[in-house]
Amino acid sequence: MKKKLFSVINFSVFFLIGFFLLWLVFRKIDIGNVVQQILKANYWWILLSFVFAVISHMARAMRWNILINSMGYKTKTITTFYAVMVGYFANLALPRLGEVSRCGVLSKKNGIPFDSLFGSVVSERIVDLAVLILLIFSVIIFQMEIVGGFVNKVLFDPILSIFSTNLFGILTFLLCLTVIIVALVILYKIFKARICELSIFKKAHEFIYGFLNGVKTIKSFKRRGEFLFLTFIIWFMYFLMTYVVFSSLTETAHLTIIDGITVLAIGSLGMAAPVPGGLGAYHFIVKAILFEVYKIPAESATSWAILIHTTQNLMIIVVGAFSYFMLVGTKK
Repeated sequence: MKKKLFSVINFSVFFLIGFFLLWLVFRKIDIGNVVQQILKANYWWILLSFVFAVISHMARAMRWNILINSMGYKTKTITTFYAVMVGYFANLALPRLGEVSRCGVLSKKNGIPFDSLFGSVVSERIVDLAVLILLIFSVIIFQMEIVGGFVNKVLFDPILSIFSTNLFGILTFLLCLTVIIVALVILYKIFKARICELSIFKKAHEFIYGFLNGVKTIKSFKRRGEFLFLTFIIWFMYFLMTYVVFSSLTETAHLTIIDGITVLAIGSLGMAAPVPGGLGAYHFIVKAILFEVYKIPAESATSWAILIHTTQNLMIIVVGAFSYFMLVGTKK
């Protein structure tokens, strides 16, 4: 009961954050004009973006299979693809639930230890984070004049202001954290024998061992060339599914390939935000990029953000629900 209540509260908090960001997006624009632009959009480009999205998800499943196989387990690509889509589906409900969900369904389906699967997913995320950071820095460096100022205004300036105004509080927090860690280490050394006998400690030790085994796959697997190639395919498809949607609206059709990379790189920060499916955060960041950097009218920038975010999420709902049925429903 408590677990369910915590889940409801957790979802409500994140949803309210996303809703607040959506309110910031809509507060000074003509909603009627936004609706008209969305209705008049060329949806053939949206359908094409669906194709690129599915290819990216399939490439992600194939890349995950490489890590799973390197641990000595065998999975079918289609089964892993279903698990990946279930993960994306779960992320629409609660941020970061997707990683747990896709490991859970694949573990039950193929009997692979959950902790090892989760460790391999963390390895995947580390690689994707490195690619995202590289993209963001590349965008800032090569478009310093138009993008650099925007990033400083939206991201770095607020962070620096927080540090400058709350330096004492941050240092106090770090000091307290250090004292707690040192105290825990001392207590562990004193009561090590008793702690090791606890069942909860044994279970935690087994989980951490399996988790680290999964993370280590990124160092030990042999198919690195294939892994890197699939990583390229994933992000290239991400770029294409963003870029082609520019052509769906007249106001954004003139944007270039470089603009598409910029929107993908910085917009990904919105999808990584701790809100369900990037709700609000993605719209807020993408609208700001299109409006502030590329001088797209506010209504058109909002329409484009809603168009790509909503249609991609609808695709995830349909394919994710189908994937869940194929993995779990068919058994029942």
